[in-house]
Amino acid sequence: MDNSESPYVKLRSIGVRDCRWTEGFWADKVKLCEDVMVPHMGTILKGDIGHAYNNFKIAAGLKEGEHKGEWWHDGDFYKWMEAAVYMYALNGDEKILEELDEIIEVIGQAQEDDGYLSTHVTINKFERFDNRQMHELYNAGHLFTGGVIHNRLTGKTNFLDIAIKNADYIYTVFQPRPAKLARFGFNPSQIMGLVELYRLTRDQKYLELAQIFVDMRGANRDYEWNEPEPGVNAAFRGDMCQDRVPIREETQAVGHAVLAMYLYAGVADVYAETGEKALLDALDRIWADVVDKKMYLTGAIGQTHHGSSPRVDFVHEAFITEYMMHNGMAYNETCANIANAMFNWRMMSINSESKHGDFMELALLNSSLSGISTCGKEYFYANPLRMVDGGRDYSHTPTEKPCRLPYIECFCCPPNLVRTIGKASSWAYSIAENGIAVNLYGGNELSTQLQDGSALKLRQETQYPWDGQVRFTVDECKTEPFAVMLRIPGWAHGAQATVNGEAVAEQTTQGQFLTLNRSWKAGDVVELTLPMPVQKIEGHPRIEELRNQIAMTRGPIVYCIESPDLPEKTSILDVYLKASDDFAPEYRPDFLGGVTVLNGTLTLRRDQSEGMYRAVNQTDWSDYSSQLVPYFAWANRGQSEMTVFMPVIWS
Repeated sequence: MDNSESPYVKLRSIGVRDCRWTEGFWADKVKLCEDVMVPHMGTILKGDIGHAYNNFKIAAGLKEGEHKGEWWHDGDFYKWMEAAVYMYALNGDEKILEELDEIIEVIGQAQEDDGYLSTHVTINKFERFDNRQMHELYNAGHLFTGGVIHNRLTGKTNFLDIAIKNADYIYTVFQPRPAKLARFGFNPSQIMGLVELYRLTRDQKYLELAQIFVDMRGANRDYEWNEPEPGVNAAFRGDMCQDRVPIREETQAVGHAVLAMYLYAGVADVYAETGEKALLDALDRIWADVVDKKMYLTGAIGQTHHGSSPRVDFVHEAFITEYMMHNGMAYNETCANIANAMFNWRMMSINSESKHGDFMELALLNSSLSGISTCGKEYFYANPLRMVDGGRDYSHTPTEKPCRLPYIECFCCPPNLVRTIGKASSWAYSIAENGIAVNLYGGNELSTQLQDGSALKLRQETQYPWDGQVRFTVDECKTEPFAVMLRIPGWAHGAQATVNGEAVAEQTTQGQFLTLNRSWKAGDVVELTLPMPVQKIEGHPRIEELRNQIAMTRGPIVYCIESPDLPEKTSILDVYLKASDDFAPEYRPDFLGGVTVLNGTLTLRRDQSEGMYRAVNQTDWSDYSSQLVPYFAWANRGQSEMTVFMPVIWS
């Protein structure tokens, strides 16, 4: 994304190539992305299992067959292509471009003469824009984004031309605001894509169309909810797709969590270009509702598979009432967790507030990365905080499994995660009015320009998130004063910073940027110490399921207990924690891809009584030395039980 010219942002984006991971956690993940994740996923999507590329060939008349995969499968393929472009930006491998050129030619042939492009509609000869659930605009949004990114990072226009042709067609359909399409749109990735297309081309009609899609949500006040709407399943309207209340009046996050976060991120992009205060006010209210009342400890969102909104609409994979946070039934789709990070990156850019960076990082390092295995070839769709007896508390769909799968028929999450890993370096820093903001910590090299065009080169050395010691070296900078803004996470009590070995005078405050504004020179060294004690975390008293339960975190990492680390035939439901017991961190480079575990003593309860409700019986208690593992790394040792929260023994 490129909001570097957006008039209403305070922290502006850097380029993907400006920051390169060099060592440690993110460098390892991106290397795995380059070597395994992207090529392996490409093999799936271009082959008969994934069938995404086949769909384009069939639509182009180059292959016989039927459309396979979900209606949004085109968008899945575009996301993988975007991930491949990020890899090219990092390694310059021309073979990636050659492969993409071949694919883009086929996509161009699949596109209809007037610009329309959605393979399931073309192949099945469905009526265009007849049913919002067909995800035609979702596919278009990822096409727009992919075409823009491809152009920015390769200089080629072949993919961009297809995107522009499609956007121009959609403008002719929706700009007149026909009554039949007044409520159209389901998963609104097209808003983000259109704003990005506007940022690249400066064609005002794309921003205009993005605003139209924002305005359409909840615009028809006189709609009778009990009457059928042509082409729309009655279960997929209202709060389900954020369509009951106009966005400017909304006070809470509602409905399908991915649809919601894509909408909110798109609205943030529109605000970045227009500065309409009513939009930002709504986003601030919604953001607070999410992080204060509806988000899991892991940064995950989407409390339930099926349920009811506070306004009593049917919802699916969705937000529900505040503080209703079931662990085993938590849906927490990987796409929703990624979208939470996307939304917070945008809110940080707009508001220049460190707290948004905290939640962006929380979602990235925990509930997003849990969506892919440490080998890079298997995937979770849903990410609960508890797994018992080899299955979820409900397990009636293919996406809800106790172990990651090599392929999921609903394949939206895996390429979304892979492209996010590929572009994470572009979220690591932002350009402030006269300085640089550090958003994510990890070993990297930065070579960019400040807003006045002056060159800035920094080196960051750290083993974060396993260690809180971070060292920055200035390699090149202007002679005039500028600011280095360091994000001090909300959990980092007692953070300290030095410049060239001397303590800084500026106050270090949890949850805020530490701004070091001075004249810098090549060779200057900034050292930041973020204390990382093991912390025991409890839930708000209104979260009934978490009463008298605690979880453990260290720095930005959330931990869990997994059944491979318990005695044989022991359930995670038998595990308790003593509030007084301490756990010690240990970095294990050859375990689960290299992680820090927490070593300590658990208390196991042995109770053979049965029944849903039971008299309190004599129970055998025993202590057991074990380890907690990072939540994102669970289920990499075979099928297992797992829980983040455990009942606590206070005495």
